Amino acid sequence: MASAPNATNLPLFYKDLMPLNSRDHANYKTRGTDHATWLVGAHAVPLTAEEFIHAGRHYPIVFASAEQPVPLALMGLNEGINMFVDDEGKLTDPNVYVPAYARRYPFMLAKLQSDSDELSLCFDPTSDLIGDFDEGNVLFEGEEASDVTKGMLEFCKSFEEAGMRTQQFVDELNKHGLLMDGEVSIQQTGFEQPFIYRGFRMVDQEKLRELRGDVLRTMNQNGMLALIFAHLFSLDLISGLFARQVQAGKGPIALDDLQPAQA
Repeated sequence: MASAPNATNLPLFYKDLMPLNSRDHANYKTRGTDHATWLVGAHAVPLTAEEFIHAGRHYPIVFASAEQPVPLALMGLNEGINMFVDDEGKLTDPNVYVPAYARRYPFMLAKLQSDSDELSLCFDPTSDLIGDFDEGNVLFEGEEASDVTKGMLEFCKSFEEAGMRTQQFVDELNKHGLLMDGEVSIQQTGFEQPFIYRGFRMVDQEKLRELRGDVLRTMNQNGMLALIFAHLFSLDLISGLFARQVQAGKGPIALDDLQPAQA
């Protein structure tokens, strides 16, 4: 999930990327917030596989319909709608699980050169969470990274490692042909035709049942099976999310496809 700081192909949430260093950002500080404005309007947020158990209690988990499918936590069923934050980015439920992808913002590890695998801690300079503030947590103590910076670096490293394990998980799903194009049909009172959501992928339960016993045993032993079921069980939350949108006056006015956010 690492990226090169290329303004034409920035990851979800990031408007720009700048390498963090003690020379240019000696006086920079970071501050916390309870208004995640970057989540406003984000209906699908990338998720690592190890987050499935926690996230699946709150969000439907699907896979992006792409050449390299990325797991996504659905925070809304239509583009531009996030039912878990208000218009200022404050969580509507303080106890809801927030994906690590969103929690690392405005920081991330990125490749400074496309021909190198080395990753550097970068940040989004357009964010109001980091800058030359009078108050906040210092990022550098002289030329040395502060404990706050070291902690964020470790968090971002852990996220990248989780991202690699997630890719291995998805590769195994593809290896056994377990991902199929998804479709959800929701019948809304007052509408003759159901609302159809497509444009995502999901585990094919029929193919899962047809797997050889030794493959299922291996998946059970390495934890894959638990993740698969967390994903499948979470799909039951789609109808509830649809109902929440309708109740909030954000229900679909047309049969729109899901358009998963860019990872």
